[in-house]
Amino acid sequence: MYPTHEGYNDTLHGYYLEDLRVGMSASHAKTVTETDVVLFAGLTGDNNPIHCNDVFATQTPFKSRIVHGMFCAGLISCVAGTRLPGPGCVYVEQQLRFKAPVRIGDTVTAVCAIQEIVPERRRVIMRTTCTVQDKVVVEGSATFVVNRRGS
Repeated sequence: MYPTHEGYNDTLHGYYLEDLRVGMSASHAKTVTETDVVLFAGLTGDNNPIHCNDVFATQTPFKSRIVHGMFCAGLISCVAGTRLPGPGCVYVEQQLRFKAPVRIGDTVTAVCAIQEIVPERRRVIMRTTCTVQDKVVVEGSATFVVNRRGS
């Protein structure tokens, strides 16, 4: 469930800044269910009929309901918070571009890859992508604060 790479600590604290390198990456895949969409709508209050109403959604250019874009962003958060940088990191910025719809039943794979490390600010900048099969559905970048060893 959790990475076993050298430098990774445990479920209470992931990588320390000193253990990270540009190019490291991690991923998480999730098949989106009807229940996921209903629960996400309930948790966030985003009951937009494009996500929640079959009749409405069939009259849109998408021709069927689509999954909330921010659901995919949550999968990026899963990667960052549980795998890389892992537990203990703090999410401070996210930029996203939604490139294609995700539908109920799709398996979304979120990937975070380290692009830059700014040691003096304890910042890790990651390229973030979500794909369905080989199609990019969400892309962007995120910044995290990561603890130094002993801090």
